[in-house]
Amino acid sequence: MLDESRKYRRTLKQTVDWKLVFCYLALVLFGWLNIYASIHSSDPSSIFDLTSRSGKQFIWIISSLGIAALILFVFNARLWEVLSVPSYAVVFFLLVLVIFVSADTKGSHSWFEFGPIKFQPAEISKITTSLVLATVMSRPGFKITKLRHFLTVSAVIALPMLAIIGESETGSALVYVGFIFVLYREGFSGWFLLFTALAITLFIVTLTASPYASLVVLLAVTSFFYSLYRGNFRSWFRKDFPFLLLAALLPTLWELLCAALGLDASGPSLSAEATSPLPLPDVVEDSEPSFWSFLLKFKPIYILMATLAVFVPLQFIRSYKNRIDGLGLAMVAVLLGIVLTFSTSFIFDSVLQPHQQKRIEVLLGITEDLSGVGYNVNQSKIAIGSGGLFGKGFLQGTQTTYGFVPEQSTDFIFCTVGEEWGFAGCAIVILLYVFLIWRIIDDAEKSREAFTRIYGYCVACCIFMHLVINIGMTIGLMPVIGIPLPLLSYGGSSLWAFTILIFIFIALNREEKKYF
Repeated sequence: MLDESRKYRRTLKQTVDWKLVFCYLALVLFGWLNIYASIHSSDPSSIFDLTSRSGKQFIWIISSLGIAALILFVFNARLWEVLSVPSYAVVFFLLVLVIFVSADTKGSHSWFEFGPIKFQPAEISKITTSLVLATVMSRPGFKITKLRHFLTVSAVIALPMLAIIGESETGSALVYVGFIFVLYREGFSGWFLLFTALAITLFIVTLTASPYASLVVLLAVTSFFYSLYRGNFRSWFRKDFPFLLLAALLPTLWELLCAALGLDASGPSLSAEATSPLPLPDVVEDSEPSFWSFLLKFKPIYILMATLAVFVPLQFIRSYKNRIDGLGLAMVAVLLGIVLTFSTSFIFDSVLQPHQQKRIEVLLGITEDLSGVGYNVNQSKIAIGSGGLFGKGFLQGTQTTYGFVPEQSTDFIFCTVGEEWGFAGCAIVILLYVFLIWRIIDDAEKSREAFTRIYGYCVACCIFMHLVINIGMTIGLMPVIGIPLPLLSYGGSSLWAFTILIFIFIALNREEKKYF
């Protein structure tokens, strides 16, 4: 007879998600091949040469597999929940410490160096933050809609994020924005996602157009979605749309009026060369300001701001008196949008580093610098585009072989894939990532325990953010901010971090599947 204690116990084959493991291995091995291709020259060394990056990456891969085996078969899966808070505190301490003790590496203070070994605590912080989020949000009675619980979760995310920003590692800090999707899955309002997207849009519009255009976009988006929320979409076309159209056309109408009156729209003085079809009062130097020069001081931005200064408080009062659902939240969004619009210049000039400013300017088309900050992206796009449908072949890429793309084995590894494996290779890599993320989310949704589900979503969001930012960077859709492609890019800290991140989830998922 079968042992009763083993009757309901599943086998190793049944408990481990081997499809997820094989996907991980495929990405790691393919990354290793492309790292070798990125350093390959006319006199190539062996892929196992320990003095080259491919040889060093081989050591990192072997050690990562050892770490994965320990997590999966030796450590108790329940240990991670117990260690989540202490490990978070230790890593946060390291994030702050590295700012003061590390050497400057391309403007960043984020690496501990122990001889030939370099360690970046920002990579590990994604793991500890994910574990603490899963611990806090899986507690009985937790609701993300409660202010106290929301502030706790926000602090968990914000503390390491701010420390990483202090290290001048903006790219790594952006990954933490992805945790918004975890909050959304656990019951947070979808409006928060909308506000985040709106904030990014306002920042871009303010930089590329003007604060006035940003305010018009803010009012249009806020009023449109508020009308959808209230189910009163026709009213938006009747009442809000004419006002928004007038506001959008006001700067053009203002310039036409100034031209018709012979006034200089750039300032409160009369244009010396302009002629006006309308009779204007004689203006002499040191005379009293005319009516027209006085009127010109009230530019469209001032008119719009004066209108909002009256409109927003009245809507707050209306919302409070009549208990209008959603109106107060819409007005809060407008106020925050106004603050962001007029603080964009400060953020851009004072918070961002000069090299980050230049990269954003090149990305948004404000400036063009193909030989400077835009060089990497331009060469990357040339490499990817030259690969065609099926690529030039392994070790046959000219952009790769002759080193036209800097950091090609780390941040720009994807352009090696594009040049040597073509569109087909790029599509396969992206599909592998999509399968990896989908499989993690699918396992997380099937989990019986909230801790495993939340941690799984954290893992998926971290990989997703790295994927979008890195590939977007290499094809010119995002600024160059220095962030590795998970499992493909060269680097021990990154590979170890993603291995631990993924295999903790596989171990938690295996623990739940051990018994029927």
